[in-house]
Amino acid sequence: MGDENGNYNFTASIFPLDQKKPNVIFLNHLDIVPAGNYDLWEHPPFSGKITDTEIWGRGAFDNKGAAVMQLFSIIEIAQRYKNKSLNYNFTFLSVSCEETQCDGGIKYVVDNYLNDLNAAVVLGEGPPAIKGLIEAKPDLALFGISVAQKRALWLELSLEIKTNGHSAVTPFQYANKEMVIALNKLLSDKPDVIFNSINTNLLKQLGKLNGGVKGYALKHPKLFKKEILKKLQEDPLMLSLFSNTITLTSIKDENEKVNAIPTKVMATLDCRLLPDESSQTFINNLKAKLDNEAIEIKIISEMKDGGISSTKTSFFKHLNTAILKSYPKSKTASVLLPNSNDISVFREHNIPAYSLIPIKLERKYLETIHNYNERIPKGIIEKGTQTYIHFMELCITD
Repeated sequence: MGDENGNYNFTASIFPLDQKKPNVIFLNHLDIVPAGNYDLWEHPPFSGKITDTEIWGRGAFDNKGAAVMQLFSIIEIAQRYKNKSLNYNFTFLSVSCEETQCDGGIKYVVDNYLNDLNAAVVLGEGPPAIKGLIEAKPDLALFGISVAQKRALWLELSLEIKTNGHSAVTPFQYANKEMVIALNKLLSDKPDVIFNSINTNLLKQLGKLNGGVKGYALKHPKLFKKEILKKLQEDPLMLSLFSNTITLTSIKDENEKVNAIPTKVMATLDCRLLPDESSQTFINNLKAKLDNEAIEIKIISEMKDGGISSTKTSFFKHLNTAILKSYPKSKTASVLLPNSNDISVFREHNIPAYSLIPIKLERKYLETIHNYNERIPKGIIEKGTQTYIHFMELCITD
């Protein structure tokens, strides 16, 4: 499904796609973020080094570890049901352009092959289990099954002010200074907390798991809004699920001399919007906070709003059951993904889509994703694979 450099995508299925069986699709991506300075890696980033306890390399978690779990679970089902007819097809779908946002990838696949895929449900990358979300039970692992995600809105700000060129005489106003002042106003402002159906439901789920007074408060967020707001402001992860976020990712100009004043400066913002949030309304509010009419705002890239997948489907129920079979002392919850990935394209076509990686992963490993020394512990591959196998068995026997 595309075989050019930067747009290489393929499927591998148990049954031929032209049989038009309802298809359970396992989505993953082939591309990765750059490895950076190789000298800062303990093992070379593309060596695939396997130690006694870990698998090393760029993409070990994102997204090759997840892809391997998906692939071997489908192979196992293919072997178990060899020469048997099943009500579902199971497909391994690998795409490009997820990290690099190049032309092609999942958009190309959906634009040209959506009918061939005949998707009944799509499972893609998402969060692993997280500990510490339940204060009353800090060691309890909570598996989040993402039913929606924030969407990316990438913006470029530009400001041009013509002044004298020599920095020995400082103008009252010049481009870099005014941009920094405006950005300081924007980024110093606390984000507005927005309660919607999905993050409010998350609070209620956490309340049920916590129990006690805290649990009661979480189950009634409107009554205890002030207290909940205070707690959200203390936790960047939880706050990101209740707000549109703005991250300054670069400030640049064409100046290469210390003693020269550039006339133009640009900044890029990685903004992530909650479901049902308007891009134009967000940009209007952003302009007001910058408080500088001379700053121009251009949209670099904008994802569509994929909507929310239902928790009432048999597939969501089977995911819950499969996770709890593999991890009987854990809990599950439907969640919003604070980042964005390819799976939302299927939601745009009203196809149920769920994001998760059914593994437990310590925080020290999470911190290596998109960073130096990315690696995963060896044992999680088999555990995640087995969870996907449980899920497929439930689909087959339903």
